[in-house]
Amino acid sequence: MSLITKAIDPLDFRKALGHFASGLTVITSHIDDEPVGFTCQSFYSVSTTPPLVSFSVKRDSFSYPKIRRAGRFAVNILSDEQTAVSNIFAQQGADKWKETDWTTSPLGNPVFGRSLHWLDCDIHAEHEAGDHLIVIGEVRALSLQQATATQPLLYFKGRYCNLDASIST
Repeated sequence: MSLITKAIDPLDFRKALGHFASGLTVITSHIDDEPVGFTCQSFYSVSTTPPLVSFSVKRDSFSYPKIRRAGRFAVNILSDEQTAVSNIFAQQGADKWKETDWTTSPLGNPVFGRSLHWLDCDIHAEHEAGDHLIVIGEVRALSLQQATATQPLLYFKGRYCNLDASIST
Protein backbone atom coordinates (compact mmCIF):
# COMPACT_ATOMS: atom_id res chain seq x y z
CA MET A 1 0.00 0.00 0.00
CA SER A 2 1.42 3.38 -0.96
CA LEU A 3 0.51 6.71 0.48
CA ILE A 4 -0.28 9.52 -1.89
CA THR A 5 1.22 12.78 -0.75
CA LYS A 6 1.05 16.29 -2.07
CA ALA A 7 3.93 17.63 -4.13
CA ILE A 8 6.95 18.61 -2.09
CA ASP A 9 7.55 22.35 -2.07
CA PRO A 10 11.20 22.95 -3.13
CA LEU A 11 11.71 25.59 -0.41
CA ASP A 12 10.37 23.24 2.29
CA PHE A 13 12.62 20.48 0.96
CA ARG A 14 15.65 22.77 1.08
CA LYS A 15 14.75 23.92 4.59
CA ALA A 16 14.42 20.33 5.84
CA LEU A 17 17.78 19.34 4.35
CA GLY A 18 19.35 22.44 5.89
CA HIS A 19 18.99 20.70 9.24
CA PHE A 20 21.54 18.13 8.14
CA ALA A 21 24.99 19.43 9.11
CA SER A 22 27.60 18.92 6.43
CA GLY A 23 31.24 19.67 5.89
CA LEU A 24 32.36 22.02 3.15
CA THR A 25 34.76 21.30 0.34
CA VAL A 26 36.00 23.05 -2.75
CA ILE A 27 36.20 20.88 -5.86
CA THR A 28 39.06 22.03 -8.12
CA SER A 29 40.72 21.15 -11.40
CA HIS A 30 43.04 22.72 -13.95
CA ILE A 31 42.51 22.80 -17.71
CA ASP A 32 43.74 25.00 -20.57
CA ASP A 33 46.12 26.81 -18.17
CA GLU A 34 43.13 27.83 -16.05
CA PRO A 35 42.37 26.74 -12.49
CA VAL A 36 38.66 26.09 -11.90
CA GLY A 37 36.66 25.28 -8.79
CA PHE A 38 33.46 25.58 -6.78
CA THR A 39 32.26 25.20 -3.20
CA CYS A 40 30.49 21.90 -2.58
CA GLN A 41 28.74 20.61 0.52
CA SER A 42 27.29 17.47 -1.07
CA PHE A 43 30.45 15.39 -0.82
CA TYR A 44 30.78 11.91 0.69
CA SER A 45 32.80 8.70 0.65
CA VAL A 46 31.52 5.83 -1.49
CA SER A 47 33.98 2.94 -1.12
CA THR A 48 37.31 2.15 0.51
CA THR A 49 38.24 -0.63 -1.94
CA PRO A 50 38.70 0.89 -4.43
CA PRO A 51 38.87 4.33 -2.82
CA LEU A 52 35.88 6.20 -4.27
CA VAL A 53 34.27 9.52 -3.32
CA SER A 54 31.32 11.40 -4.74
CA PHE A 55 29.90 14.89 -5.02
CA SER A 56 26.77 16.34 -6.56
CA VAL A 57 26.74 19.40 -8.78
CA LYS A 58 23.96 21.31 -10.53
CA ARG A 59 23.59 20.45 -14.20
CA ASP A 60 23.92 24.12 -15.15
CA SER A 61 27.19 24.54 -13.24
CA PHE A 62 29.63 26.93 -14.86
CA SER A 63 32.72 25.14 -13.50
CA TYR A 64 31.86 21.45 -13.79
CA PRO A 65 31.97 21.14 -17.62
CA LYS A 66 35.61 22.25 -17.47
CA ILE A 67 36.33 19.72 -14.71
CA ARG A 68 34.65 17.00 -16.80
CA ARG A 69 36.90 17.91 -19.75
CA ALA A 70 39.97 17.66 -17.51
CA GLY A 71 38.81 14.21 -16.35
CA ARG A 72 40.14 14.80 -12.85
CA PHE A 73 39.55 16.88 -9.74
CA ALA A 74 40.75 17.52 -6.22
CA VAL A 75 38.57 17.71 -3.14
CA ASN A 76 39.82 20.33 -0.70
CA ILE A 77 38.31 19.60 2.73
CA LEU A 78 37.95 23.03 4.30
CA SER A 79 38.97 23.98 7.82
CA ASP A 80 37.07 26.45 9.98
CA GLU A 81 39.72 29.02 9.00
CA GLN A 82 38.54 28.95 5.37
CA THR A 83 35.14 30.64 5.47
CA ALA A 84 36.37 33.27 2.99
CA VAL A 85 37.55 30.53 0.61
CA SER A 86 34.14 28.85 0.79
CA ASN A 87 32.39 32.16 0.12
CA ILE A 88 34.50 33.17 -2.88
CA PHE A 89 34.30 29.74 -4.54
CA ALA A 90 30.50 29.76 -4.10
CA GLN A 91 30.30 32.77 -6.45
CA GLN A 92 30.18 32.51 -10.21
CA GLY A 93 32.35 34.97 -12.10
CA ALA A 94 34.41 36.08 -9.11
CA ASP A 95 38.22 36.15 -9.31
CA LYS A 96 38.44 33.08 -7.10
CA TRP A 97 42.17 32.52 -7.47
CA LYS A 98 43.55 36.03 -6.92
CA GLU A 99 44.14 35.71 -3.18
CA THR A 100 43.88 31.94 -2.73
CA ASP A 101 46.97 30.10 -1.48
CA TRP A 102 47.26 26.98 -3.64
CA THR A 103 49.76 24.56 -5.11
CA THR A 104 49.44 21.76 -7.65
CA SER A 105 48.61 18.17 -6.67
CA PRO A 106 50.24 15.09 -8.25
CA LEU A 107 47.43 14.95 -10.84
CA GLY A 108 47.77 18.68 -11.61
CA ASN A 109 44.77 19.93 -9.61
CA PRO A 110 44.82 23.03 -7.39
CA VAL A 111 45.01 22.19 -3.67
CA PHE A 112 44.73 24.74 -0.87
CA GLY A 113 47.38 25.34 1.73
CA ARG A 114 45.24 25.54 4.88
CA SER A 115 42.72 22.80 4.07
CA LEU A 116 42.36 19.96 6.54
CA HIS A 117 43.17 17.45 3.79
CA TRP A 118 42.86 17.03 0.04
CA LEU A 119 42.02 14.10 -2.23
CA ASP A 120 43.27 13.86 -5.83
CA CYS A 121 40.79 12.01 -8.07
CA ASP A 122 40.13 10.80 -11.60
CA ILE A 123 36.50 10.96 -12.72
CA HIS A 124 35.25 7.37 -12.44
CA ALA A 125 31.55 7.79 -13.32
CA GLU A 126 28.81 10.36 -13.70
CA HIS A 127 25.08 9.85 -13.19
CA GLU A 128 22.14 12.12 -13.91
CA ALA A 129 19.86 12.77 -10.93
CA GLY A 130 17.12 15.37 -11.33
CA ASP A 131 18.63 18.82 -11.72
CA HIS A 132 22.04 17.56 -10.53
CA LEU A 133 24.83 15.24 -11.62
CA ILE A 134 26.35 12.71 -9.24
CA VAL A 135 30.07 12.50 -9.92
CA ILE A 136 32.13 9.61 -8.60
CA GLY A 137 35.89 9.96 -8.39
CA GLU A 138 38.59 7.38 -7.81
CA VAL A 139 41.12 8.69 -5.32
CA ARG A 140 44.66 8.50 -6.73
CA ALA A 141 46.51 10.53 -4.09
CA LEU A 142 45.72 12.29 -0.83
CA SER A 143 47.36 14.53 1.69
CA LEU A 144 46.77 14.41 5.40
CA GLN A 145 47.82 17.99 6.07
CA GLN A 146 49.48 18.95 9.29
CA ALA A 147 47.29 22.04 9.44
CA THR A 148 47.19 24.18 12.55
CA ALA A 149 43.41 24.13 12.36
CA THR A 150 41.89 20.93 13.66
CA GLN A 151 38.25 21.78 13.08
CA PRO A 152 36.27 21.31 9.86
CA LEU A 153 34.18 24.07 8.35
CA LEU A 154 30.56 23.00 8.76
CA TYR A 155 27.29 24.23 7.30
CA PHE A 156 24.01 23.99 9.24
CA LYS A 157 20.69 25.84 8.86
CA GLY A 158 22.14 28.10 6.17
CA ARG A 159 25.10 29.23 8.30
CA TYR A 160 28.70 28.31 8.89
CA CYS A 161 29.46 26.67 12.20
CA ASN A 162 32.11 24.54 13.85
CA LEU A 163 32.31 21.88 16.48
CA ASP A 164 31.85 23.15 20.02
CA ALA A 165 32.96 20.03 21.87
CA SER A 166 34.43 16.64 21.21
CA ILE A 167 32.20 13.61 21.47
CA SER A 168 33.76 10.39 22.68
CA THR A 169 32.26 6.97 22.09
